[in-house]
Amino acid sequence: MRDPGWVTKVLVAYASKNGSTAEIAEAIAQTLRQAGPTVDCAEAGSVASLEPYDAVVLGSAVYIKRWRGDARRFLRKYATQLAQRPFWVFSSGPVGEPQSDPNPTWLEPPKIVERVERLGACGHVVFGGRMPTSPRSPAARAMVKNCLPAFRDRRDWDEINAWAASIASELATQNQVAPTA
Repeated sequence: MRDPGWVTKVLVAYASKNGSTAEIAEAIAQTLRQAGPTVDCAEAGSVASLEPYDAVVLGSAVYIKRWRGDARRFLRKYATQLAQRPFWVFSSGPVGEPQSDPNPTWLEPPKIVERVERLGACGHVVFGGRMPTSPRSPAARAMVKNCLPAFRDRRDWDEINAWAASIASELATQNQVAPTA
């Protein structure tokens, strides 16, 4: 069994429909890399094993209160391994004009939140999303057309980078208390 106190390699896995969540995942990975650990950033569906990783960050786009299938399968497939290492979860999705309620938890899939908590995630956050830049379906085109340009991309890069930096800080703290070989 791996030593839970020493983190040298981190996986940032994501499930994205139109690329926005992938961009968030890469920003998180970049912030973590700057803090020192080796970081891989990969689509959740392409991950073959968690064995090489000491910590995991998993993210998914949320559509109609549902995570993408690859992220749900990742969480189910690797549940035992996730429970044995530090891991964090993020969702991305809210777009359009900000709601009067600043708490977007109504967008979160309750079963995913329950599973993540049961597995002992170190943290979970919801980031704003981005509307498709090249909408394909008539419904998506209408949604983009009817949304003011200022609200089409609700990602807050300062918030995303601050969350990633807080993960890096937690990992650094764990490394400081890890036994030396």
